[in-house]
Amino acid sequence: MKRKLFISLAGVMALVFIGLFFAGNYFYGEGIKRGTEVELHQESANINSVASAEDQALFEEVNRWFESRETEQIKITSHDGLSLAAQFINNESNNQKAVILAHGFRSNGDDMGKLAGLYYNKGFDILLPDARGHGESEGDYIGYGWHDRLDYLGWIDLLIDKYNMEDIILHGNSMGAATVLMTSGEELPEEVKGIIADSGYSTVKDELAHQLEHLYGLPAFPLLDVTSLITKIRAGYMLGEASSVKQVKNNTLPLLIIHGEDDDLVPADMAYEIYDAAGGEKELWIVPQAGHTKAMENITGEFSERVGTFVDGVLGE
Repeated sequence: MKRKLFISLAGVMALVFIGLFFAGNYFYGEGIKRGTEVELHQESANINSVASAEDQALFEEVNRWFESRETEQIKITSHDGLSLAAQFINNESNNQKAVILAHGFRSNGDDMGKLAGLYYNKGFDILLPDARGHGESEGDYIGYGWHDRLDYLGWIDLLIDKYNMEDIILHGNSMGAATVLMTSGEELPEEVKGIIADSGYSTVKDELAHQLEHLYGLPAFPLLDVTSLITKIRAGYMLGEASSVKQVKNNTLPLLIIHGEDDDLVPADMAYEIYDAAGGEKELWIVPQAGHTKAMENITGEFSERVGTFVDGVLGE
């Protein structure tokens, strides 16, 4: 009798293990593997419809500016041998200052073109990388900012060594915000002067848990733990170690955190958690009635002014 019970329990456990293994592989394919079309939890349709006519016109103008620009295509090799691609816009003012604009999940450098004109008008050269696993860059997985933080050390070195940059700003949206936040915890050259993070998440595991709950109604445990193990095997990192909160504790640079109050993709609570953990001079701007990365689109004029004031203060201008 005991033997039969043991065999039955072993069979059930084996089925559970196999089920979790297949589920973990499925969620790896949905969230981490390159090139998968995935539906994210979306915000209510009435969010982000508050822009004035003036701000709408300004936003359309900055988008047209980027679309009309020719960009130089440049590449570097990552620390683990990937060819990484970026677009570069040279500013005729030759001020030796540059901004690196970090895009979001399953996007590419073009998506940050809406910010390029703002910085170009302030005399900045513009660098728009495609993150590993995105766009023209190599890589078969998404790093969610964790391995990307080391890639950004390479982009920073390129700007200093090849283009003689003396002042560098890092500015990211969503996954790109997490990328620059994670980069902030590394030992950075003195040429990096400040960081702007718009709608970044606290940790990759927490963000995927948020998505898992809203899309599938499932708890994080044990699915994300299994997915994390599979991610470690296939992509080289655990979901929990990819932490903006942990990295910003080591930050020493001026930091501007921007987050929409009504962000339902990356909850605004994460912005408070990051802000509370961050070292260095820091500022938190929670934007009323704004959803995920929509502050600039909703209030383009005020956004440009706030970002411009931060950058001027960082550079002593």
